[in-house]
Amino acid sequence: MNARAELPEDEPGARPPTSLLIVTGMSGGGKTVALNTFEDLGFYCVDNLPAELLPEFVRAATHPERAEQKLAVGIDMRNRGDLANLPEWLSAVGAMGLEPQLVFFDAADATLLKRYAETRRRHPLTHLGLALADAIALERQAVKPLLALADVVVDTSDLNVHQLRHRVITELGLSQDSSLSLLFESFAYRRGLPADADFVFDARSLPNPHWDPRLKPLSGRDAAVRAYLEARDEVNEYVAQVADFLDTWLPRMQSGTRSYVTVAFGCSGGRHRSVYLAETLAAHARDRGWTEVATFHRELD
Repeated sequence: MNARAELPEDEPGARPPTSLLIVTGMSGGGKTVALNTFEDLGFYCVDNLPAELLPEFVRAATHPERAEQKLAVGIDMRNRGDLANLPEWLSAVGAMGLEPQLVFFDAADATLLKRYAETRRRHPLTHLGLALADAIALERQAVKPLLALADVVVDTSDLNVHQLRHRVITELGLSQDSSLSLLFESFAYRRGLPADADFVFDARSLPNPHWDPRLKPLSGRDAAVRAYLEARDEVNEYVAQVADFLDTWLPRMQSGTRSYVTVAFGCSGGRHRSVYLAETLAAHARDRGWTEVATFHRELD
């Protein structure tokens, strides 16, 4: 994924090469999770970009006034152009000096059927009046040109969200050192503890925005909920104590045999307090110099 830099690598002021990932694959295969993870890692991400606009997007994103160094673009079955023409657009990008890497996320048909049944989301091809199994079969035929071009194929059939994020961070050429990868997760206790959590913090003793009619439909990502919680002394004390704990122990967990840590926050509904805490402590970790930090909100994502 190296590009020809505009200035020699050893010349003062030289920019590092631009990385370009094309994220594609089967609907339900994990592309959205991957793009969210790339964004957490500092990539400038665009999903469902018309393939014919890829060269223009790259040109704009790498303009000296923007100078984006890490790009990730989602192109899949929702694209209204002819996916068979993607090699043409990749060649145009290559002419700019970039070497795009195409990552294809796949899963077994049985897994895709199960995921759609659990999430109750619509498959992009069901508007044709097809049954879900037939829509999956038709999509698999349509994305064959993309699979043939793929530099990396990730089979997510046996991966949960945590494992997929781990793999995106550690196995796609994004980690340049032995830095610990951190995932801050929110969850609702009534749906059980996250299976892969290394640390679990209970936020149910904190004031609950759920009981404020104005805040109930919102989440811990929203400014009004953040303001509500940050105005409470006990919330600020909770955050400070957890931050101090993590600042003490996360560096001690960093080693050649430990590459990934999940820090989970739980509350009653998994929408307000736990989400706020996961986002706040993730931001704190980034401020402390951790470079591979992601968030996942089980009841929202």
